[in-house]
Amino acid sequence: MLVADELSPAGIALLTEDFDVRQVDGTDREALLPALADVDALIVRSATQVDAEALAAAPHLRVVARAGVGLDNIDVSTATKRGVMVVNAPQSNIVSAAEHAIALLLASARNIPQADAALKAGEWKRSKYTGVELQGKVVGIVGLGRIGVLVAQRLSAFGVKLVAYDPYVPAARASQMGVRLVGLDELLRESDFITVHLPKTPETKGLIGERELELVKPSVRIVNAARGGIVDEDALAGAMKDGRVAGAGVDVYPSEPCTDSPLFALSKVVVTPHLGASTHEAQEKAGLAVARSVKLALAGELVPDAVNVQGGAIAEDVRPALPLVEKLGRLWTALVGGMASALEVEVRGEIAAEDVQILQLAALKGVFTDVVEDAVSYVNAPLFAQERDVEVSLATYEESPDYRNVVTIRGTLPNGEVHSVSGTLSGVRHVEKLVEIDGYNVDIVLTDHMAFFRYTDRPGVVGAVGRLLGEAQVNIASMQVGRDKEAAHAIVVMTLDSPIPTGLLDEIVATIGAEDGRAVDLSEA
Repeated sequence: MLVADELSPAGIALLTEDFDVRQVDGTDREALLPALADVDALIVRSATQVDAEALAAAPHLRVVARAGVGLDNIDVSTATKRGVMVVNAPQSNIVSAAEHAIALLLASARNIPQADAALKAGEWKRSKYTGVELQGKVVGIVGLGRIGVLVAQRLSAFGVKLVAYDPYVPAARASQMGVRLVGLDELLRESDFITVHLPKTPETKGLIGERELELVKPSVRIVNAARGGIVDEDALAGAMKDGRVAGAGVDVYPSEPCTDSPLFALSKVVVTPHLGASTHEAQEKAGLAVARSVKLALAGELVPDAVNVQGGAIAEDVRPALPLVEKLGRLWTALVGGMASALEVEVRGEIAAEDVQILQLAALKGVFTDVVEDAVSYVNAPLFAQERDVEVSLATYEESPDYRNVVTIRGTLPNGEVHSVSGTLSGVRHVEKLVEIDGYNVDIVLTDHMAFFRYTDRPGVVGAVGRLLGEAQVNIASMQVGRDKEAAHAIVVMTLDSPIPTGLLDEIVATIGAEDGRAVDLSEA
């Protein structure tokens, strides 16, 4: 077993009980690559790059463990293809992250860093640093996932009124925690404090920007300890300079490490260098968590924190469908923009004769990938469904009149609406195709960048969409129109060479009078 980054002593001690543990500086490639030649397990943090070259240098490798939450330094796709399990420690830092967000909120409310700096500089200015209380104030939580819930629980002791925006959480679940679910605009208008706890996805990038900051109270204080870029830095800096935002606490940045931000020049902004997970307790939890996972993996047992599928237990005919079904799940969530109360995965065709339970897990993994803060795996995806009261079912039919095999994800929303997407694999290369959306028949290859518009069918719509995209230098790779039986309504599906900017999406919707328009990014999460 090879430990390539610093690991907590408790984690090392747990591993040495059963394994020969060696250590190497993972940032030194000349030392790392030969050290991988005979190892069964590799443990890293953020510094060591476990890329295709490193994986190829480890022919006996069975598991890679990241002692932390992120996986950006591990090539999970290549690891999966090589049958190498990848694990992380998704719960290790959630308490630390929640506490740090509250620390930033309190520091901003009471001007603590500014007062500290002034006093140490020999200035006694009590009146200059008068702050505000939390009691009786409205705190808006943007994202009610695991960290958002911890923040809500802790803030409730301050006597605040809690509101939250999260389209993927049932109102009843929020109510049980004493939180009132509202729309984003309502949260922005009502809140005295706003704290952000969302994953960073194409949909959440720039979620709080110039338009949103026009809605807030001038006394509001905004905290972002989630991911850089969810709150637009330039827009926030501009709002503070104009007196439209009273204060901010920021721990994360669009590009890190960051030593130059428009926020750094503002006296009413409290900043820290991504310290959300930087506690001794979080590091020890991470070390112990990955040590336990590695022991389970090497013993051939269930690993709750695995983020990919261990090869060998899946039928060969079923395995190629896993990436397709994950993408269908992500597509369903992106198109619906909410969470189902019931979700059915329907499998038709030859593979229905096999054990396809893994396809239900793949669908759930896709549905939650762009929704929750944690890395979603085939193991924890059902837990996310359970937490959100989503009833999940699997139906199999060996009859498939139109395709050799086809998988449909069909979800019922709390209001009774039903939405579905279907996909299939085409040819010997297993080309991933989308073949149905809400009853509209289509036949288009799934790609990283896609766009969908629903509208009343009439001449000129496709031309208008093409013109607007062309003017913006967004190239259309392919396009298809699906119509209902009466030919009254239609959906246009496009694959694109680059993403559609948010402003352009809104312009297209307005120009063609679309009922709905969605830009979807299916690039690797």
